[in-house]
Amino acid sequence: MSQIDIAAIAGRIIGNIEKVVIGKRPQLALAVSAYFCEGHILLEDVPGVAKTMFARALARSVGCTFKRLQCTPDLLPSDVTGVSIFNQKTAEFEFRPGPVFAQTLLADEINRATPRTQAALLEAMGERRVSVDGQTYVLKPPFLVLATQNPIDQEGTFPLPEAQLDRFLIRLSLGYPTMEEESKMLRRLQHGHPIDDLKPVVSGDDVIACQEAVRAIHVDEKVKQYILEVVHSSREHEDVMLGGSPRATIALFRTSQAMAAVNGRDFVLPDDVKKMAQPVLAHRLILKPESRLRKRTPSAVVKDLVDDAKVPITDKQKAVAEDYFDR
Repeated sequence: MSQIDIAAIAGRIIGNIEKVVIGKRPQLALAVSAYFCEGHILLEDVPGVAKTMFARALARSVGCTFKRLQCTPDLLPSDVTGVSIFNQKTAEFEFRPGPVFAQTLLADEINRATPRTQAALLEAMGERRVSVDGQTYVLKPPFLVLATQNPIDQEGTFPLPEAQLDRFLIRLSLGYPTMEEESKMLRRLQHGHPIDDLKPVVSGDDVIACQEAVRAIHVDEKVKQYILEVVHSSREHEDVMLGGSPRATIALFRTSQAMAAVNGRDFVLPDDVKKMAQPVLAHRLILKPESRLRKRTPSAVVKDLVDDAKVPITDKQKAVAEDYFDR
């Protein structure tokens, strides 16, 4: 394992978020894994399940600048990127940066913004830079876009195009809490909201160090082949019109490395690939119209892909098993 303890830093972030968001540790681990891959996160769920609170808690847990962008149909691209304003005192135009220049940007209800405004985020998400009035500005790392959207609300919304969906490394759903978790939530909220007292537990430099260290996590050739088989079979599946792109392959590779590191390992297991397949691939697949009429879903297709691919046994797994039985 690299010098920096990725699992310990991830544990501090997740533990801090759990002061606000109760009972969602698997989703938190996925989100932190995506953060450590320099990826962006799309939170898609019904209203009132703490999507925005989760994004705010993650931002507060890391000592980085944070801005919230409430997306509406009248939002302009310049409201996202910033605008040049004429300064009468200096007789020159000066650039006023928009919210995208924060290290953590929460784009709330992103599907309520028009396609033109949604596109303003594309360059920033893909290349970590913004071009305004012929000038290019580099965004300060670590840069993260957390976007939320409500999948059941169709009135006054603009569905994200495939190109922008592909920019999100993973898509998550938090889901409803259990009755026990909801009871615990009520007790915590009785005298005030816990997010008001949430303090940073790691620095931006810690996150950058983790992002660099994750790249060194070992991926066996057999696991690489397993990743390739899962993504390539998505392009040939009978229900799929458009399968996973090479960007999807890279995303599955990188997030599997991060998931291994978050779990305290310096090598990737096939189980890491299985965990990341749904959040990485499901939003990238476009099904055939006839398959959608048969109520087939991208999630069901991804499950088929993972179930059908032959799971490899790596040399590292064999060595760990032999060491265990020799004791």
